[in-house]
Amino acid sequence: MKAGLDEAGRGPLIGPMFLALCVAGHPEELLELGVADSKSFGAGEAARRARRAICRALAARCELRWVQVPAAVIDDHVARGPGLNELERRAAELLLRQVRPPARIVADGRTLFSPLAVRFPQLIAEDRADRDFPEVAAASIVAKTFRDDWMEAYERSMLTRGFRVRGGGYPNAATMDFIEAWEKRHGGPPPHLRRSWNLRRRQLELF
Repeated sequence: MKAGLDEAGRGPLIGPMFLALCVAGHPEELLELGVADSKSFGAGEAARRARRAICRALAARCELRWVQVPAAVIDDHVARGPGLNELERRAAELLLRQVRPPARIVADGRTLFSPLAVRFPQLIAEDRADRDFPEVAAASIVAKTFRDDWMEAYERSMLTRGFRVRGGGYPNAATMDFIEAWEKRHGGPPPHLRRSWNLRRRQLELF
């Protein structure tokens, strides 16, 4: 068995990060399902539908594990010093210990995941692994699907409160407009905002 590991939602201003693990006997067969780097599908509704369909097919063929890392947990780790990289490695280790040890583990991100090879000697950490390894691409689709579903639920919740959320929670003008409108009405940040961002400078300070 071979396993792929990837995340979605590392960089947004709003919402959790999802980490996913896909274990498959023959990763090359996943290409028949349309598996590819989740970013290659785009960001629209058609892309989300395509990823969901592939995610359902993966659930029938592979062993999948995932974990949701809330915004508050991310902020806590950044504030206390371990940082987002260490938090992500801990989440990855949690997933890997839930499955029977695969013959090979490929993780997307050389600097991020290579320290895990101390505990998992069969782990290979590569940049752009979601492009080159089907099992990693599959994990990226699973993680992205859960992130999309979470964000859509958030958008519906905000709409019932009179706010239209656009931008997917990422650091862009649409997301900033929502945050500023919420703060103007309520005098504080919206739910699930990552406070580890410096919003006044509008730039990421985690990396």
